Amino acid sequence: QVQVVESGGGLVQPGGSLRLSCAASRSIFSINTAAWYRQTPGNERTWVASMVSGGATNYRESVRGRYTISKDNANDTVYLQMNSLKPEDTAVYYCDAFRWFYGKRYDYWGQGTQVTVSS
Repeated sequence: QVQVVESGGGLVQPGGSLRLSCAASRSIFSINTAAWYRQTPGNERTWVASMVSGGATNYRESVRGRYTISKDNANDTVYLQMNSLKPEDTAVYYCDAFRWFYGKRYDYWGQGTQVTVSS
């Protein structure tokens, strides 16, 4: 069975930093695109950052320059380093591995971890 497990969320002051981790089984992140999403109550889950298996990255404009997605291939773990955090970054963050197959997208989702940016 495939498992995707997140950790690293918590409470941080504005301007602070957090690093989220997402560990997967069966080499999921080594053969699929890795991504981070976030969601606040009453809103849609929105894309934050992604990394293809080859290493190229993309970021949501509001986090570009502050967040960094990275990957440890040996442990099949994806990270999200978040710096210069703002209150509007507060959300539940989800990691995801996905692929396209015959025109359809297939996803493996983590359980979500709460990030709260507040004084």
